[in-house]
Amino acid sequence: MGTSVYQIVTERIIKKLEQGVVPWKKSWIDGVAVNWKTQQPYRGINALLLEPGEYATFKQIQEAGGKVKKGAKAHIVVFWKWIEKENEETGEIEKIPLLRYYQVFEINSQVEGLQSKWKVKEFNYNPIEEAEKIVKGYLGGPDITHQPGKAYYHPIFDTVNVPPMNHFESVDEYYSTLFHELVHSTGHQKRLNRSGVTGKIMFGTEEYSKEELIAELGAAMLCGHVGIDNSTLDNSASYIQGWLNRLRNDKTFIVRAAAQAQKAVD
Repeated sequence: MGTSVYQIVTERIIKKLEQGVVPWKKSWIDGVAVNWKTQQPYRGINALLLEPGEYATFKQIQEAGGKVKKGAKAHIVVFWKWIEKENEETGEIEKIPLLRYYQVFEINSQVEGLQSKWKVKEFNYNPIEEAEKIVKGYLGGPDITHQPGKAYYHPIFDTVNVPPMNHFESVDEYYSTLFHELVHSTGHQKRLNRSGVTGKIMFGTEEYSKEELIAELGAAMLCGHVGIDNSTLDNSASYIQGWLNRLRNDKTFIVRAAAQAQKAVD
């Protein structure tokens, strides 16, 4: 990849930062946790306990002809059950809340043989050929999955997840998000062995912030290489600004992070 693309993208991001940037926005449809059978969203504390996805009980899965994958760990759903109990002093029947829980499994990642019923607004795009070449050309790269509602790189399992392409508001944002996570994966110990990926990293620390900058700079460079940087650059710049704020707004780090991003992109 030509050095000129690296320089152009880095300089444009710095210029955006100097001008002030719009707030970062998540570019994919934000999935929620729902009951697979009823498609009703979980409420209360369960909405916080569960990642986005479709969940079913072991019984529901069996009745529908599905099978829980070996080693899948159940998730907990809690609810209040009202029981009637006689008050010993007054003799009156009182209703007392009792906290109960049951176990569920996410049908897209933990279950075989069940079809998703998720009804979300979807967009239809054709893949970008040049972007696909980069993804397919990443020899020995991580496994890529497409669970809805979340984007991440898991270094222990060497797996990248991004929501499906048709969950993004634009096809460019899909590839920008995928490139971000793929750049993270280059830091795996069997590749570039970056401390921001291989070390014990806590959210919000300087090491974590620097790794996020590297990943977003690398994603912007890859977008520039395939010609989709214009539509994603504002979002990248605002995302980078958020992490620079954690690094005491040190814009000089952009240049240092760019060097590591170039290695990742290569």
